[in-house]
Amino acid sequence: MDINQLIQIVSIGAIPIIFAITLHEAAHGYVAQRFGDPTAYMLGRVTLNPVKHIDPVGTIVMPLISLMLGGLLFGWAKPVPVNFAQLRNPKRDMLWVAAAGPAANLFMIFFWAGIIKFAGAIPENPFLEPMVVMGDIGMKINAILMALNLLPVPPLDGGRIAVSLLPAPLSNRLAGLEAYGFILFVALLVAQWQMGLLDILLGPFVRFALRSISSLFGI
Repeated sequence: MDINQLIQIVSIGAIPIIFAITLHEAAHGYVAQRFGDPTAYMLGRVTLNPVKHIDPVGTIVMPLISLMLGGLLFGWAKPVPVNFAQLRNPKRDMLWVAAAGPAANLFMIFFWAGIIKFAGAIPENPFLEPMVVMGDIGMKINAILMALNLLPVPPLDGGRIAVSLLPAPLSNRLAGLEAYGFILFVALLVAQWQMGLLDILLGPFVRFALRSISSLFGI
């Protein structure tokens, strides 16, 4: 990919990439507030303002690197703080707080599929190509973030969902891995760069989700 192509893709893809990451985090904060924990709300994180959620490395650098290297396009935002002890029923409500992020990404896959469909329905649409490219990037980044976050590894959302669902002895053991969450996440990134591990793990799920929703919208 030459520099001109990269600049074009970044300029078109900035909106779907940033909002895929920030809406995911805002959804966590919103649901946590609804279930009794106002921490994220009090810190101003229940908002669609990207500035409140942007992590310089995860929201800007990593998506750029993954665009240049090819493979899965991914990134992250600053995690929304959740005090699970303040939830009305911590073990049960953890599931809904954790699931809110992937659910937001699923909603956005449908949204961007609708944008592509809408773009093609406008006669002689002069913005057809950039709208389709933007929609395509939006669908892909949200499918990848949804799949990545559903991996059953704390502190990823899938890990917290598993902690909520498993019996106490097993959930306590799994929750104990959260202390090593950063190390596990770095190991995943290294494995992705070295052998494309995330492509192997997430690729089938991502392709299935994209094919299914594209077929539903006829795009």
